[in-house]
Amino acid sequence: MDIAWSAAELKFRDEVRDFFATQLSDELRAAGRWMTSVYADHKLSLLWQKRLAQQGWAAPAWPVEYGGCGWSVAQHYIFARERAQAGAPPLSPMGISMCAPALIGHGSKAQKDYFLPRTLSGEIFWCQGYSEPNSGSDLASLKMSARREGDNFICNGQKIWTTHADVANWIFCLVRSSTEDRPQKGISFLLIDMRSPGIEVRPIISLTGEHIQNEIFFTDVRVPVANVVGEIGGGWHVAKYLLEFERGGTAYAPELQVMLEQLRAACPPGMLDDPAFSAKLADAAIRISALEMFELRAMSALSAGGAPGIAASVMKITGTELRQLMTELSLEAAGKWGRGYRPEAGVPGGPVSYPHAARNAGPRAAQVAPLRYFNERAGSIYAGSNEIQRNILVKAALGI
Repeated sequence: MDIAWSAAELKFRDEVRDFFATQLSDELRAAGRWMTSVYADHKLSLLWQKRLAQQGWAAPAWPVEYGGCGWSVAQHYIFARERAQAGAPPLSPMGISMCAPALIGHGSKAQKDYFLPRTLSGEIFWCQGYSEPNSGSDLASLKMSARREGDNFICNGQKIWTTHADVANWIFCLVRSSTEDRPQKGISFLLIDMRSPGIEVRPIISLTGEHIQNEIFFTDVRVPVANVVGEIGGGWHVAKYLLEFERGGTAYAPELQVMLEQLRAACPPGMLDDPAFSAKLADAAIRISALEMFELRAMSALSAGGAPGIAASVMKITGTELRQLMTELSLEAAGKWGRGYRPEAGVPGGPVSYPHAARNAGPRAAQVAPLRYFNERAGSIYAGSNEIQRNILVKAALGI
C-alpha cells in the first residue's frame, strides 16, 4: 500500500479544498467547528447535505448507480481529511451511512428505488430503532412486537436512546415478528413511517442539556409487510451487516488529527512546554497515526467490494477511545475555564433545554471542552459497547 499521494490525488485534494472554501458559509463552519454532539445542528446539517448532493458528493461510498462517486480509497480519505480541516458539519449517519447500505445490500428493488434517492436528497431523514429499555448491548433480547395481520404488521413496544427521532420522518427498526428457539431468530428489519398513527416521541435530555436523544412508544402501529428489509425473521443478519458500517464504515483518524491540531492551538501559554503534558500529546499523536494506517488498510478492503468485518470493531474501539482521550486532554488544557456549564459556547446537535449564559467565561475552546467531554463518554457505548466489540474480536479473530 503506497501512502504517498499521487499528482492526480493532490489535484483531487485541491478540488475538494476549493469546494469547501466556496460552499461553506461562516454559519456552516461554526456548526462543524463548535459542535458539542456526535451530530451537527439538524437544519444546518441538512443544508450542507443539499449542497453536497448538488455536487454529487453526499454519499461518495454508495455504488455509482445509486449516486455514489466511485472514488478510490485515497480519495475517500482525502475528502474526510479536508472536511475535518475545513470545519464542515458532518451529515447524519443514520440514512446515508447506515440504513442506505442495508438497503443496498438487502433491500428489494422497490425499496431501493423509493428510499435511496430521497435519503440522498434529505427528503427522508432517518432515525434508528434498535435499543430498548432492557435491550441495549444485549440487542437480541429486544421485545418490540410485530404481529402479522394480512399485509400489515401491528407493532407495539418501545425504543430508547433514539437520536433525532423528534425530527426524523422514517425509522428503521428491529422488531420481534416471531418467537424462536434462539433470541436472534424471529427478528425482522422494518421501515416505519414516523407519521404513522400510534407513535409517540418523548425527549431525553443529555448531560450537556441538549435534546438529541428520545424514547419512542409504539401502540398498534400498522406497517406494511412490504417494508421488511430482507427476509421476515432475518433481521438479525441485516442488522449485523448495518452495524459493521456504523462501527467502522468511516475513518476516525482524519478528524482526530484535526482535533489534535486544534488542541495544540488552544493550549494556554507555556502548557506545551510542560514535559508531562507534551508527553501525553506525543502519545496521542502516535496512537492516531497507528489508527490511520489501520484505517487505510481497512478502506482498501472496502474498495475491493468487501465489508468492514472485524476491522469495524477495531476501528470503533480505538477511534472512540482516542476521541475520549482528546476530550480529556482538552479539558485539562482548559483549566479553570472548563469548570462551568456554558452550552451557549457550542453549536449543539439539538435544542438546549436549560441554557446558562455567563460572562468572562474564558476562551471558547475552553468553554466547549467540558461539553465535548461529557458527550464523548457515550462513544464507547453506542454502536455496541467496546466491551462487546472486544468479545467479537476474541471470538472472530482468535477463535476463543
